[in-house]
Amino acid sequence: MNIRNVIRLKICGMRDVANMLDVAALGPDYMGFIFYELSPRFVGKQFSIPSDFPESIKRVGVFVNEDSDVVLDLIQKHKLDFVQLHGDEAVSYSEKLKAHNVGIFKVFRVDEKFDFTRTEQFENLSDYFLFDTKGNHYGGNAVKFNWNLLQQYKGSVPFFLSGGISAKDAELTEFYHDKWYGVDVNSGVEIKPGLKDKTKVKNMVQLLNLPINK
Repeated sequence: MNIRNVIRLKICGMRDVANMLDVAALGPDYMGFIFYELSPRFVGKQFSIPSDFPESIKRVGVFVNEDSDVVLDLIQKHKLDFVQLHGDEAVSYSEKLKAHNVGIFKVFRVDEKFDFTRTEQFENLSDYFLFDTKGNHYGGNAVKFNWNLLQQYKGSVPFFLSGGISAKDAELTEFYHDKWYGVDVNSGVEIKPGLKDKTKVKNMVQLLNLPINK
C-alpha cells in the first residue's frame, strides 16, 4: 500500500534566508523556525521570514517554555500559522494561545516508559501532536525512538513522527498508524545546525512521494 502521498513533510530548524527559499522550492508542507535561545538552531534576534516566502508552506514557530505574551508577539511579527510547544507547557498555556486562533503542535518526548494517556488533556487544544525522542535536550537529539511504541497511542489527534529521521530510514515505508499525518525532519537533512542540504531534503521528499518543483 502506498500511503506516502498523504504523509506531510515538515522541515524544522531553518533560519538562513537563501537556504530557506531553496528548501521551500522543494515543496515541504510546513517549515519550522526555532525561537529557543539554547538551541543550536535558534533563529537569532535579527531573524525575519522573507516577503517572497511561499504562502503554501505553513510557518511553525518552535518554543520551549517561553512566556506566552512573547509567543503571541512573535506570532504576529512573523505571521506564524502554528506554534510548536516543545517544553513543559501546561494546558492553560495552550488554552491562552488557542484563543488567538493559532494552530498548535504539542510535542511529547517518548521513551519506553512514556504514558500515552498524557496526551488526553491536550486533545481538544492541539491540531497535531508531535512524538519526538526523549533525550537530554528539548528536541534536536538526532536519535530515533522505537516507533512501535506509537501503537499504544489511541487518541484522535493526528501526529507527526520526529527524532533523527532522514531519507535513509527505509522503515518509514513500513510504519503505519491510522493517525500518522506527517514527518518532522531536522538534523537528518543538515549540513550543519540551521543549514539544510538540498539534496537530502529532495531525497526525503522523494521518499514520501511528494511533488517536487524542479
